[in-house]
Amino acid sequence: MSASRLSYRQVLRLSVPVMLAQAAIAATGIVDTAIMGLAGTKTDLAAVAIASTVFSFIYWGFGFLRMSTTGLVAQALGRGAGAESSALAQRALVLGAGLGSTVLLLAPLAHGYLFMPFGAAPPVNALAQAYFDARIWGAPALLMSYGITGWLLGTGRTGTLLVMQLVMNGVNIVLDAWFVLGLGWGPAGIGAGTAMAEWSAVAFGLIAIRRALCPTPDVFDRPALLALFGANRDILIRTLAMLFCFAWFVRSGTQLGTATLAGNQVLLQFITVAAFVLDGVAFVAEKEVGEAFGAGRRDRLMRAMQVTTVLAVGFACSLSLAYAAFGGGLISEVIRDAEARAVALDVLPYCALVPVLGVFAYQLDGFLIGATRGAALRTASLVVVPVYVGLDLWLRPAYGNHGVWLAFLGMYLVRTAAHAAFLPALIADTSADRIQLPLRET
Repeated sequence: MSASRLSYRQVLRLSVPVMLAQAAIAATGIVDTAIMGLAGTKTDLAAVAIASTVFSFIYWGFGFLRMSTTGLVAQALGRGAGAESSALAQRALVLGAGLGSTVLLLAPLAHGYLFMPFGAAPPVNALAQAYFDARIWGAPALLMSYGITGWLLGTGRTGTLLVMQLVMNGVNIVLDAWFVLGLGWGPAGIGAGTAMAEWSAVAFGLIAIRRALCPTPDVFDRPALLALFGANRDILIRTLAMLFCFAWFVRSGTQLGTATLAGNQVLLQFITVAAFVLDGVAFVAEKEVGEAFGAGRRDRLMRAMQVTTVLAVGFACSLSLAYAAFGGGLISEVIRDAEARAVALDVLPYCALVPVLGVFAYQLDGFLIGATRGAALRTASLVVVPVYVGLDLWLRPAYGNHGVWLAFLGMYLVRTAAHAAFLPALIADTSADRIQLPLRET
């Protein structure tokens, strides 16, 4: 797709299925929270909040499987190397299965340590542990699905990605409702339903990409595997740094009490919806930037950045307006506990600002991931973490939960500035006379 032919309609055609798939992921979190809010107490809701954050570290920490696969596949297609894109899918699946099995086997060793940093009450920790023990059985499936997702995004098969996510979410919602509302399993029911849904999704995904699974001689080529691990290393550091920021946000709420933790957890679902919608455009930016980078087409790169960013800003403004107008009514419907509901309503205006303040951070992430600029992603994220923690430690003692949210908003602004510093080098390096490597240091 040349720069002159890339249109807003084409980007929308690719991004809308991704948005729907990503929103479906967030919808599952909202349903889980709603089920706990309706069937349980603030203790149940807080337990799901903490356990979900732990899984964010465990699972999202391996998000490099998705991100590096998308960028490398797109670059391979930009160079016209279709066989390499198939080999990349198989490497990602093997790596995902191995890492997921390792996580499952090592999980018992982590008992007693996972929830200590949050400082929650013993009843909350016990319920969070029950959720963890049930959900961990889906680890191999979910990490394999990251590779499938990356390959589908890199090849532009966003419609198939949407169907795969709908399969997972449909199974998850039905089982969670049955296990919690029907059988009364509490947070453990949420975890069990999610694990079963993850296996359902990976089964569908393997069928969907079966043509890419034909035997390829160089799947285990040592230089290619080393290059893949190299690309993943820095993206892993970046992902863990960003997850630390979200975990710190949850921990800050915990320090202010169970009600604050529960109220903030509901608003985090709003942010998750916004992130997934904005990521829908950013993922398309990864594909288009990756292909342009692989082909050495700077004009195509600039067009991809322009079109995707304009659309992302439009979506961000719409989300912020929607949260400001309708967020209060939704909060009143899904939170039964009066104290937690009051907390969420009090800081809703901060939550509504997240999309418009964070949209450029999402876009810049997409640009750098598409070009597999691992060192840039790593360095920028390591700048963000201490600045955000410093802001929180400064503002929270003086302003309570308002300070927690002000620091959180500041984190998005710092992310934007830190990532933007590496954009000129990416543009300068996009030319046909440069050798395109799986990972380009910055």
